[in-house]
Amino acid sequence: MTEQKVQISTAGGTTEAVIYFPEKAGRWPGVIHYTDIGGIRASHEEMARRLSAEGYVVLMPNVFYRTRGLPLFDFPLKLGEERTTRRLAELSTPLTAEAITCDASDYVDFLARQASVKPGAMGVVGYCFTGKMALYTAFSRPDRIAAAASFHAGGLATDAPNSPHLILGPSITARLYFGHAVNDKGMPAEAIERLNYALDAWGGAYESEIYEGAYHSWTVPDSPVYNQPRADRAFEKLTSLFAETL
Repeated sequence: MTEQKVQISTAGGTTEAVIYFPEKAGRWPGVIHYTDIGGIRASHEEMARRLSAEGYVVLMPNVFYRTRGLPLFDFPLKLGEERTTRRLAELSTPLTAEAITCDASDYVDFLARQASVKPGAMGVVGYCFTGKMALYTAFSRPDRIAAAASFHAGGLATDAPNSPHLILGPSITARLYFGHAVNDKGMPAEAIERLNYALDAWGGAYESEIYEGAYHSWTVPDSPVYNQPRADRAFEKLTSLFAETL
């Protein structure tokens, strides 16, 4: 396994990123790994390495660069605490649909320029806050993104006029996968139902399922609700998706 810290120039500025390469020489499919709102840290580095070991060049950018560089939290992250709530808002607010789609295209182009990345289909995966970013990436670059996965994402299907599920249409040609948590305030049962209805109307290839017994953020090793058996199943679904499409 080889990894490099890199800088990516985007329309919104310059961001830090880490890129992971399989141990064997050659050209491999490219994959973008979006972290949860906690940002790039040891747990997501472990996840990205594991994915790269399956035969992918994995790019993990700091998608929150508009707010601050790494680390995103210079204090303990405690949900419900005022300064944590304030920091979460600072990180998420600049990431409008327009900003996400512009950044996504720049990430795809950066990954495509790597000598070890094979031409053609790429994949993307997002977790929690960035689950919607995986969908926007498929929307932004249908020429390259053939598979997009989202795990325990929130806010995918809301009443808002800019809800992510509303972009489902002919512009998205990727195969999609959604793994939902149980009792997720950010993606309750009615929102999952709304998303599934939109996915059916879209007519593309997708899978949307609830992981029974798995709570929001169950895939991330440093999460207090980390569920290894369910996380392993999520990884199997992810790697199967990529193996069949990239």
